[in-house]
Amino acid sequence: MTRPRPNLARVTACTALSALVISGLAVGAAAPANAATVDVIGVDFSKTDGAVKGGASGMLYGLSDDGVPTDPIIAGASPKNVTQKAPHGAQHPNGDPLQVEDSFFDNGGQYLMTNIQDYYPDWAYNGGKRPSDFSTYLTIVRKVVKSVVDESDHPEKYVFTPFNEPDGGNWYGDWGAMKDTYLQDWKAVYQAIKEVYPDAKIAGNGDTRWQPDRTRDFLTYAKANNVLPDMFTWHELSRSSLQYFRQHLTDYRKIESDLGISARPVNITEYAMRRDMSVPGNLVQWLAMFEDEKVDAQTAYWTYAGNLNDNMAKNNSANGAWWLLKWYGDLSGQTVSVTPPALNAPDTLQGIGAVDTAKKQATVLFGGTNNATRLDLSGLDPAVFGSTVDVQVREAEWSGQEGEAQAPPVVVTKRVAVGGTVQIDVPSSNRLDAYQAVITPALPTAPAVDSTWSTSIEAENTALKDVTAYAQDPAADWTFSASGGRDVGSTNKVTSSLTWKVDVPTTGTYRFGAIAGVNGSKIGPGSHALFVDGQKAATIDYEAGFDWSYRGRGETLVSLTQGSHELSVRMSADGSTLLPGSDISLDRFDLTRIDGPETTTYPAVLSRTDAPLDYGKGAAVLSGDKSATFFASARETGYYDVAVRYSTTGAAGLGLRLNDRTVTGLGADKAGTWTSTARVHLAEGISELRLASAEWAAVQSVTITRAVDGDASSVRVEGEDSSRIALHGAARLETPGAPTNVSGKQLGYLGGGADNYATLTRPSGLGVGQYDLTVRYSNAEKNTGHAYNTDVITRFLDVTEDGGATTRGAFRNNYSWKGFWTHTVPLDVSTTSGSLRLGNTTGNAPNIDWLALSPLVTKTTNAADAVLKADATASTRKLAGKVYITVDVTNTSSVVTDVAIATAYGSKTFTGVQPGKKVSVSINTTKSSIPAGQATITLSGTVNGGPVTQKITASYNAQN
Repeated sequence: MTRPRPNLARVTACTALSALVISGLAVGAAAPANAATVDVIGVDFSKTDGAVKGGASGMLYGLSDDGVPTDPIIAGASPKNVTQKAPHGAQHPNGDPLQVEDSFFDNGGQYLMTNIQDYYPDWAYNGGKRPSDFSTYLTIVRKVVKSVVDESDHPEKYVFTPFNEPDGGNWYGDWGAMKDTYLQDWKAVYQAIKEVYPDAKIAGNGDTRWQPDRTRDFLTYAKANNVLPDMFTWHELSRSSLQYFRQHLTDYRKIESDLGISARPVNITEYAMRRDMSVPGNLVQWLAMFEDEKVDAQTAYWTYAGNLNDNMAKNNSANGAWWLLKWYGDLSGQTVSVTPPALNAPDTLQGIGAVDTAKKQATVLFGGTNNATRLDLSGLDPAVFGSTVDVQVREAEWSGQEGEAQAPPVVVTKRVAVGGTVQIDVPSSNRLDAYQAVITPALPTAPAVDSTWSTSIEAENTALKDVTAYAQDPAADWTFSASGGRDVGSTNKVTSSLTWKVDVPTTGTYRFGAIAGVNGSKIGPGSHALFVDGQKAATIDYEAGFDWSYRGRGETLVSLTQGSHELSVRMSADGSTLLPGSDISLDRFDLTRIDGPETTTYPAVLSRTDAPLDYGKGAAVLSGDKSATFFASARETGYYDVAVRYSTTGAAGLGLRLNDRTVTGLGADKAGTWTSTARVHLAEGISELRLASAEWAAVQSVTITRAVDGDASSVRVEGEDSSRIALHGAARLETPGAPTNVSGKQLGYLGGGADNYATLTRPSGLGVGQYDLTVRYSNAEKNTGHAYNTDVITRFLDVTEDGGATTRGAFRNNYSWKGFWTHTVPLDVSTTSGSLRLGNTTGNAPNIDWLALSPLVTKTTNAADAVLKADATASTRKLAGKVYITVDVTNTSSVVTDVAIATAYGSKTFTGVQPGKKVSVSINTTKSSIPAGQATITLSGTVNGGPVTQKITASYNAQN
């Protein structure tokens, strides 16, 4: 039986929203799915408790190499602090701060911590024993600090951590025996750092957990010897930390107070376990706790370097947790009082509230419950928000570690009068999910719930045949999360299947998706067959992953007729042969109706912007150096139409930076409402779009629409295409072992020396300009010696234009030499036809299936939008001694329009008035006579994906 999900309510909610009462206030979304049990979280926006800190989005080894992760991913997640290894250190094959500092600081990073002991190659450090000649460690300390001072562009933004987890297996575990040694060593290291860099910032103590006795001893000694750390650190790793951290911090502050030490900034330099990573509903509990206490914090590194600690997907994509981090990075202003059902209670509903009075915007981030949720919002100031507000709630669903999540849909909207407590019902049903509620002054058009039809089911709740359902304890720290706490595995028999009965509302195309775990090192990529009503309808392809519980996503399209169907995921397509790579764990299935090309609209009032916001226009008002930044999601690599809707008071140029590359040709040549569109090539995943205008331009929205017909502008070249690719040195063609998703043969053995390369002849017609080079590649190289981290290795591809420059692309590990991913590298070429040399003189390049060259921009258009139009008349008449005003309005626009008719004696709103249709209202003034006056008609609609309003008037005569 299908478990109700928020998506399932979207159609109902959208229908309810279309019914407007006379006052113009919209009805809210449908009742929660789990209405029997409702968790209530109270938010009082009148009670502020300090500026938004935003520092709990930090991470340990979240960055691995220059280009891994990509700049848009870092900028969107907005980590304010990270910990990396010591420069040139050997603890891991990547994570050198000197390699990642530019991308970190350029994308909003505030400070970078470095674990000096990570200079050692082994864990625990130096075999777990303090060097008998401690001066050898002091030599390392001085070398590390000197590297930062000499080689970093930002040494002032570094914080040095002399000892990482000294209470664990790293030299000083026995405090009774080692206390004096540790304190003397701390002093020696502290002084050595200051000798090299007097302005250095130093962090300690760095214990594995809260250790009050060690902390008091340490701070007492450090104060007496003038070697106090600039920042105090420790780790809060297990689920129980959600219960005890606040008390730990209180105890720490008391120790400071007792010793007369001024309050140090605190950074919890490792928090959360494998069960939490990638899980929005878990992470929001940690973020809420740390933000509430105004400390910085960093997620722990358990599995994989360079993917924000499992909080992003693949090369450049968001998973559900990335969207939560993005929302957290969007917070501004002051945090406010939040009252959850229970404080310090793991795996319960928790949240963060913030209000920015300058932006006139309030936000709540919340999640962590299987029950329906109710927000009780109070303290909204009418002087800031006006008399009416719009509430929008978006959902970040858990999608697995490597499962891509597109832009979170709007699941609830409500237009309400300001005053008292506003109650918002949210149909939450999965504690792994998180939500964002944004409250703004009323917008020109009331926001709408996403009407996309979608439903889902836990894999273990389908009809199972010759497979096994396994429990995945949601409270177990080291267990990767599973939706519903269970998944289905042992899918390794010809007769294995999972069958789901589902009713679909209309005939058409549907996307079937599966959250799944693939052990790439054992089987490579995999596949299943999708049967519909007993007939094979499609193949579900799965890319290789880390293991069976580290989950990605497989998708396929299927045509269904309206009504009931039986969908069956099978391990054999013919009933006799097992599909290659079929041994895959399955966690959850979903089915989504596809109506036209993928289209997503991003409202400008919700962008990251330093521009003034005009809610009456629903716009960010750009001029001078003001800008608005959007993080747009693309399901697949290809061409998209980026349509910017805006209004101007005169001619205005519109500047667009796409992933820090300039797109020209956009703007308005006169006053009016405009849509400027650029057809651009986007990589799968997240792209950063920054809009600016030297002249006045009120930007309302950016709409991204898939333009499949534009893909003809890309030129794809297979690795084995000898007419375009020439091999040199050891470079050669190979066929990967089965199962594989290679399209033909792979081009391998590139790099490892200057003589091993391939030359790509430029396709004709691709001259000077900005391009994207998309590479289908494999790279499964890694170290093998670490106790628990996978120590994956990034491979680089150098692309050198004959007569031009060299561009380096970074290709992260993708788990299997037999499985291929695509990654896109920006490439600017300066010659008309110079060939491209593919290699790597400093190491090995990835294996290549194919490459595609795509012009970054193929066309731009600027069109003045037609305004909303209507014919309106007003008249008066007398009935039974009372005057009535009759107003007739005919929609002469080309779009569906909402019509709000207002007079001094009453008002009425009509929704969804079709082009050419007339609506009428007769208003009883209750007066025996009235003077001449006019009715005001407000037209509201959507044009080119953006909200539009237009006001007209209709005069009426006096009536005596």
